[in-house]
Amino acid sequence: MFEIISKVFTDNPLIVSFAIVGATMYIAYFLSNKLTKGRIHGSAIAIILGLMLAYIGGVSTGGTKGLSDISIFAGIGLMGGGMLRDFAIVATSFGASFDEIKKAGFSGVASLFIGVVLSFVIGVIIALMFGYTDAVSLTTIGAGTATYIVGPVTGAAIGASSEVITISIAAGLVKSILTMIGTPMVAKYIGLNNPRSAMVYGGLLGTTSGVAGGLAATDPKLVPYGAVTATFYTGLGCLMAPSVLFLMTKAIFG
Repeated sequence: MFEIISKVFTDNPLIVSFAIVGATMYIAYFLSNKLTKGRIHGSAIAIILGLMLAYIGGVSTGGTKGLSDISIFAGIGLMGGGMLRDFAIVATSFGASFDEIKKAGFSGVASLFIGVVLSFVIGVIIALMFGYTDAVSLTTIGAGTATYIVGPVTGAAIGASSEVITISIAAGLVKSILTMIGTPMVAKYIGLNNPRSAMVYGGLLGTTSGVAGGLAATDPKLVPYGAVTATFYTGLGCLMAPSVLFLMTKAIFG
């Protein structure tokens, strides 16, 4: 029986990978609803589960590609590759409307640039504290601090190692979870109670899942406003980090 299942999995790797991702997402959103009442977004839990599975796959095989090093899960290597990743990013960007971002006015647009640069600088400082000194690693980790999407996109563009890209994803994930948990706690102190402030907030923090989860726990009506600028934040980060910010980091650190 095991041999039959193994053969089916091996012969249909991409289908199996979709099934595994679907099951992981179902479990993640179930845990989000039942254990955290939605305060930690399902996507963040799904990423944690994915990293755990990748670790298990790497340890059990001694390989470098996570769960896809196991032959019956080889399709995950294709599904998680650069092609589908970039397609997902482009699809997310197409979901944003420039007419909506204009409603936030100058403050909304300014928050995007301030948010990307500030997160990047904080990430670079943290990377320096952990002993990274080359411009590629510093830029990748700084980009990951912006969001866990900007990090791997930047790392792939400038030639970062897989270890550094993984760290950038972890940095973005930590930021996302902290945003989800912290938003309801600070909302009343920062005036986060109207669409305009939600747009500025989304522009400053940028992590779409974190902002959406945090605003959902604060006031569900604010979610679309924060999410739209957070989506633009991701796109802006993907443009700035591997280009302008990388060149600036290289000029400073060589």
